[in-house]
Amino acid sequence: MKTSNSPSLPTRRRIGIIGGMGPAATVDLMQKIIAATPASRDQEHVPMVVWNVPQIPERVGHIHDATSPSPAPAMRTAAKALADAGAEAIAIACNTAHFWAPDVEDASGLPLLHIADAALAALAHRPKQARRILLLATTGTREAGIYSQRAAVAGVPLELPDDVMQARISRAIAAVKAGQIEAAKSILFPVLDEALAGGIDALLLACTELPIVVGSSKFEAQSVDATAALAAAIVQFSLAASIEAATAQSSRKPAAAAPITTKRNHHLGDQVA
Repeated sequence: MKTSNSPSLPTRRRIGIIGGMGPAATVDLMQKIIAATPASRDQEHVPMVVWNVPQIPERVGHIHDATSPSPAPAMRTAAKALADAGAEAIAIACNTAHFWAPDVEDASGLPLLHIADAALAALAHRPKQARRILLLATTGTREAGIYSQRAAVAGVPLELPDDVMQARISRAIAAVKAGQIEAAKSILFPVLDEALAGGIDALLLACTELPIVVGSSKFEAQSVDATAALAAAIVQFSLAASIEAATAQSSRKPAAAAPITTKRNHHLGDQVA
């Protein structure tokens, strides 16, 4: 009887990714998952099923104006399709879209690997603890409290830009979505220079468009990339399937995030802790 010398196929949990918000940010997450995976051959990488459908209605607009089209139905459709495709957990390649995390979990019946939880965990594990952390996000992410409420529970002192600085950040995000990366840099980099000159220790990139601009720049070392943090959490969840000792723990649903109950605005210099 002949025995095969081929290595056995590793066990990996399949991850479903709701993307398209925007497409470039979705590809960035996928690339970071690949880069974060310890693999020496194709079969050792994380299996992903990606719903990269840009026609999901505008997220920020709906958070500001509930009469505008809601992304919820499209996100529920995506979540169910990913579950039907064999995903064992869901990730969303958009920070603001986590406002509809309960819809995604309900429609899929699967655990959600939450980007804010991953980013705050990455922030806590930085070698040097930051005293002043600036949240760079969409106005929708800010208004929904997606990071602020979690940071308050964790005792993380987040600071939010004032209205003028926030408007410039929003313009940079819009430029990335339009494919204008150099224009985004010219808008965003002076903002980051001002923040660091004003005593900010760390930049929390809580919009998936922003790491596309900041990556490989002089600001990268002082930045916490929420997309990279989510990628690391995805890899950990997927690869844990091949470790018997971790199976029970990693197959449990991640702890539920604190409910979003209030809308709060804090300006640079005001701490959320």
